[in-house]
Amino acid sequence: MPVTRYRVDLTLLAVAVVWGSSYLAAKEAVAPGGVPAFLALRFAIAALVLAVLLGRRIGRIGRDELLAGALFGTILTAICLCETYGVTRTSASNAGLIMALTVVITPLLGGRRAVLRRFYGAAAMVVLGCIALTQAGGFAFPGSGDLLVATAAVLRAVHVTVMSRVSQRSRRLDTAAVTLVQLVTVSVLTAVPAGILGQFAVLPQMSGWDWVLTGYLALVCTVFAFGAQLWALRYSTPARMSLLLGTEPLWAAVIGVGLAGDPVTALGALGAVLVVTGTNWGRVIDSATISPPGAGSRNRA
Repeated sequence: MPVTRYRVDLTLLAVAVVWGSSYLAAKEAVAPGGVPAFLALRFAIAALVLAVLLGRRIGRIGRDELLAGALFGTILTAICLCETYGVTRTSASNAGLIMALTVVITPLLGGRRAVLRRFYGAAAMVVLGCIALTQAGGFAFPGSGDLLVATAAVLRAVHVTVMSRVSQRSRRLDTAAVTLVQLVTVSVLTAVPAGILGQFAVLPQMSGWDWVLTGYLALVCTVFAFGAQLWALRYSTPARMSLLLGTEPLWAAVIGVGLAGDPVTALGALGAVLVVTGTNWGRVIDSATISPPGAGSRNRA
């Protein structure tokens, strides 16, 4: 089957949809008291499957891949802990939309070119949208879940920035091998507190649906999404990839409202519109005037 732009775009859109669905899946599958054990299991499954796919390439993983993967994995562990704890304390649609802060924070962390003034307009729009979302049920201080997800968004911006800078300095890195080390690092770092707290005792009590959701997060939201991005990089541009993947918050909101019945208020709807509009406006500006070549894709687990 020939590779067409439509097929590539559809694949990238599928990645955005499964990422958007990951918030609800995590909310349904994990309890607040078992987050580290859940993450250890999820990333262990993902790492095992990726290791099988890599096959003999595992033997060629070098010191640079180990160091880069361990660094990325340590930051990703902090992201996943904040994000997963946060999603257990807020709605799935809120979590997905608040994570869009990553898009406007990342360029502000510094790059090769200055941020254009109109980018601050997009950033302000996203921030105002997030404020509206957290106040949709009435004006009050944002809940702990919202704050944890916002922290995860900031950490993800750091993650993207660090990965970009390390990759630019070491262009010979095997990205698949680095990703495998990253997944293993997250699994190990979350398994330690889970073991100390005795959380693995809950694994035999997981329902069949819990296992399905965990497998979905590991295989579809991690392994498939990673592989799809690598494939699409050969046929698409960073700007186009960035815009298609930037629809993730929209899908998070649609799935959260449609499947989980997340409440919709006028203020919440306004916040969602501001977040989605500001996110895509910021991506257009960033892709056209800020990001160096190759910076449009994300490596998310």
